[in-house]
Amino acid sequence: MIRRFALLTVLLAGLNAFAGTLRIAAYNVENYLDQPTESRPQVKSGEAQAKIRETILAIKPDVLTLEEMGTTNALLELRAALKGDGLDFPYWEQVAGADTNIHIAVLSRYPILARHPHTDESYLLDGRRFRVSRGFAEIEIRAAPGFTFTLIAAHLKSRRPSPEADEAEQRLQEAIILRALVDEQFRANPDVNLVVLGDFNDVKSSDTIREVIGRGRFKLTDTRPAERNGDTAPNPVPRNAPRNVCWTHYYGLEDTYSRIDYILVSPAMTRNWLPNETYIPTIPNWGLGSDHRPVVAGFTTDLK
Repeated sequence: MIRRFALLTVLLAGLNAFAGTLRIAAYNVENYLDQPTESRPQVKSGEAQAKIRETILAIKPDVLTLEEMGTTNALLELRAALKGDGLDFPYWEQVAGADTNIHIAVLSRYPILARHPHTDESYLLDGRRFRVSRGFAEIEIRAAPGFTFTLIAAHLKSRRPSPEADEAEQRLQEAIILRALVDEQFRANPDVNLVVLGDFNDVKSSDTIREVIGRGRFKLTDTRPAERNGDTAPNPVPRNAPRNVCWTHYYGLEDTYSRIDYILVSPAMTRNWLPNETYIPTIPNWGLGSDHRPVVAGFTTDLK
């Protein structure tokens, strides 16, 4: 009897580990390099690394995607440092595309059941073939018994001018490929729990974001994280989003702040979405860590 009780206790503890809100975040950590490269000679300073860890620890995400991560060693050192601070991510993934300097990475507290990295996608533009710079991470995660979801993380072409082609056209072509991956998910399962997130490098009204979000039955929902600063008033123009503060990126060349980081979810995942647990953290001196702020969305893992 004692042995059975002990076994039941262990099983219940395992179930309780899954209890509560599932917190998913995306964070561009701006050239998180542990060694210089030819095109990116600046190594991430200790001060910047500390601020990034402070930011992640304030969020306490269950699943975190990182854009502009350097080598695998850099990722594993960050992971180990976070574990030393009490935030353990037993599961991880890193995807390398055409860009050999910075990559997409995923840290997860929950088991990764399947991995489908997309590292060699390409497109034709003005008669030339281009590869998707950072590729796409696609993984399936079990967040609770009976609740799994698919996550696709992206870092689309930057807004910096390119000598090879129009940067906006390049970004749109990458968005078209990303949307094709989304549509594959819906073809396989119209009720898929899907999260598409990352640095899309464009504003909500752009062709890029419209392409990724889609339209009709399988249109993705923009969770639109914002600061928890007390702003709750609706926009006086009903067709526009509220005027709460939701910028995610500071572009020093233009001295502008804009929202270019997103967490988008499928119709099925929307049923589990918790708007009150969706936000942008306000961290003092956030810019020491990165030119981006992270975005966070909360979900319940209760079956709907």
